[in-house]
Amino acid sequence: MTVDFNKWTESEDHSVKGYNITLLSVNNNAEAITQLAETIPDHFASQYSTILKRLGKPRAAAYLSEKLPTTKQIKSGDLGEIIATEYINAHTNFETPIRRLRWKDHRNMSMRGDDAIGVYFPDNNGEDIAFLKVEAKSAQTLSQGTVDEARKALDNYEGRPSPHSLTFIADRLYKIGETKKGDYIILFQTSVDIRDDQVEHMLFTYSANSPENFLKSDQVSYKSGYCQNTVGVHANSHTRIINDVFFLAGGEE
Repeated sequence: MTVDFNKWTESEDHSVKGYNITLLSVNNNAEAITQLAETIPDHFASQYSTILKRLGKPRAAAYLSEKLPTTKQIKSGDLGEIIATEYINAHTNFETPIRRLRWKDHRNMSMRGDDAIGVYFPDNNGEDIAFLKVEAKSAQTLSQGTVDEARKALDNYEGRPSPHSLTFIADRLYKIGETKKGDYIILFQTSVDIRDDQVEHMLFTYSANSPENFLKSDQVSYKSGYCQNTVGVHANSHTRIINDVFFLAGGEE
């Protein structure tokens, strides 16, 4: 299922130093919860549809339940990452080629590496591949310190996707038979002539308070040369949405 943000948010765009900041205000909690809950199986369980077909809904639901986080902090972080991933696929020219959360070491642990990587795959020999490096933050009360932490993570590895993240994606693309896409990523990772215009950044937040001033301050102070994509989702019922999404998907409230 593709998440339709237009059905549960109002969008407002601002320009700061030539970079766009998109502010999304959640105006329909029920629609947000329903759509996001329907995406949960695809993000956490690659075999969910197979189990559903072979063993039935109760066993598929039990399988999924064991993969979903149970702690408040991890639920918040995971849903923030999921919303960011869905936004990338719906509203940018990039795609997220894998569902990263399927490979968590433990359901109540955070994953290492970049929160999400969007990829633009070319039709040629891979020289025009482009990457969107994403840092996603979810917090009941967003602060400037949290945004500064996200910016620091984006600036790591000279602003490029981390080698760990690229290898992680390539390995899983090879595993699922997407060998050409895996080749493109390895070609990029091993290139000595990576251009700045092959990398963009996205700072993505999900919070109960307005992120506007924090995100504008971040853009004002940003000094590097990568194209910036900044998105802030503002939901007064931030925590309620998180709990209801996971509960409706089959997890614990």
